[in-house]
Amino acid sequence: MKLAGAAALTFLARPEPGRAGLLIYGADAMKVALRRQETVAALIGPEGEAEMRLVRLAGADLRKDPTLVGDAMRERGFFPGQRVVLAEDAGDAQAAPIAAALAEWRAGDAMLIVTAGTLGKSSALRKAFETHDNAYAVALYDDPPGRGEIEAMLSRAGLGEIGREAMADLTILARDLDLGDFRQTVEKLALYKYGDGTPVTPADVAAAAPATIEAEIDDVLHAVAEARTPEVGGLVRRLEGQGVGPVTLSIAAMRHFRALHAASTAPGGPAEGMARMRPPVFGPRRDRMIRQAQAWGMRRLETALGILTDTDLALRSASRAPAMAVMERALIRLAMLNRR
Repeated sequence: MKLAGAAALTFLARPEPGRAGLLIYGADAMKVALRRQETVAALIGPEGEAEMRLVRLAGADLRKDPTLVGDAMRERGFFPGQRVVLAEDAGDAQAAPIAAALAEWRAGDAMLIVTAGTLGKSSALRKAFETHDNAYAVALYDDPPGRGEIEAMLSRAGLGEIGREAMADLTILARDLDLGDFRQTVEKLALYKYGDGTPVTPADVAAAAPATIEAEIDDVLHAVAEARTPEVGGLVRRLEGQGVGPVTLSIAAMRHFRALHAASTAPGGPAEGMARMRPPVFGPRRDRMIRQAQAWGMRRLETALGILTDTDLALRSASRAPAMAVMERALIRLAMLNRR
């Protein structure tokens, strides 16, 4: 039988014992692996593998010995509880022994979980599960997690109360990260909020989210954008001491000021423009950049982009001028430009 949508996600998170088998397939191998891991853990529990209630088979092994999967499903273990036979990286070449094992399944046998890559509509492996009365086939696509799925992840991580703005940030983050990275971010957020009973805020999400730019470079760019001219030189020298090159700093500055320019020219104003930014900007950094875009205005930001473009060309030219000094002078010019 086919499972799709909310029914598929529910089954993967809380699989029903007593099913003969489950096929999980899709183009994203990481997503398939994470879903498989979640389902197996829900079936056998934390001690299942130690109690030898999980048998792992490689798809290639089934071609060498077609009886292997059926024998593994019928074996009886020493420990009570649900048993699982896991066949990974299978394909249509393994469809015949898998279909035979499903046909011979009886109550008390292990549940067969098979993972595969992309399978077409005519796939024999798909048909083996889709036509079976007591087995499921679930296709995983590249769609980002929905709100219900995000809330389920947060609940499993022990995160209860989520502020409205924080949930909006998490939804954006779920769209921009792959599933594995997003789960790691949720786990990091749970550790960050451990023992803290207050609702999750955008600042908490920003602290857990993967950084889009080095914090030290961010410090320089904020100093420039906020016209804190006396701080620029010292911050640039600290970056230089850490091995950051002038071209890297130039690229980061161009990215920052392009983001400010895009926000300042958005039809709904800087706040709406910053909300649409990709990669997304979170928490206090987002609020800070909104204020910067409002302070600069479109025309001065266009002037700033012109200065940065000229500086980038100078850095990549055959000039003998010290490159970091050229970059520092450009940043100081920008900081002074916003004071006028």
